[in-house]
Amino acid sequence: MTKRKKKYSVGLVLSGGGARGFAHVGVLKALNEAGIYPDVISGVSAGAIAGALIADGHDADEIMGMFKETKTYKYIEFIIPKSGLVKITGIAKILDQNLKAKTFEELKIPLFVTACDLTNGKIEYFYKGELLNRVLASSTVPVLFQPIKMDSKTFVDGGVMNNFPVEPIEKKCDLLIGVHVNPLGYVKDFTSMLSIAERAFHLCFSMNLGKKAKKCDIFIEPPELKDYKLLDVPKIKDIYQWGYKEAKKVIKENKELLALYARK
Repeated sequence: MTKRKKKYSVGLVLSGGGARGFAHVGVLKALNEAGIYPDVISGVSAGAIAGALIADGHDADEIMGMFKETKTYKYIEFIIPKSGLVKITGIAKILDQNLKAKTFEELKIPLFVTACDLTNGKIEYFYKGELLNRVLASSTVPVLFQPIKMDSKTFVDGGVMNNFPVEPIEKKCDLLIGVHVNPLGYVKDFTSMLSIAERAFHLCFSMNLGKKAKKCDIFIEPPELKDYKLLDVPKIKDIYQWGYKEAKKVIKENKELLALYARK
């Protein structure tokens, strides 16, 4: 491994994206096969969930094993609309059962989680204290999911303000790897209110992405993910494979650089 010049050798940034976040796990699998392991992680929404599990010491196969069920209703709970249509109770249960760490400080790898403080209208980067609720707070897409109330504040999905959170770690890593799972692509028809809302969120999320992507030494964005939806849970195995395949391609294209950071 190359000599470290900054605080961390390898940093990993994981975007939000709902079910498309399972591509993060495929990317992790490919990186680990190449000997690349993150020393610090910054994640938001689905990226915060994946990031927490990775930082807790779980590998790609273990993470996919936690999500064997491919029925959407197993991960969410429909409620009478008030502040949201569903609760992410199933995801919360999986995290609670599998996260060994209960606080950020207990994680094996430092983790930064991005959330939107709806009460004060500002972004917040969590990196210490209680873990589970802060990860869930990062993952509650407004209107669709019920917000998380914590510390006398109301929190929603961090992607509202920053869906590719390079900021917490961009100056702390020798090698910065970014994974974005929301390629825009072309959409001809919108068949429901949800599809319109989802497209609008994607357009919002894509703001300033180009500038942020340039801050990464390695940027991975599987183009095939444009065909998958926020709640495409039945297709998580396919999404995982697209993440894996794109990462293998990018790793091959950057093999000389990555060889400097590979763990033997």
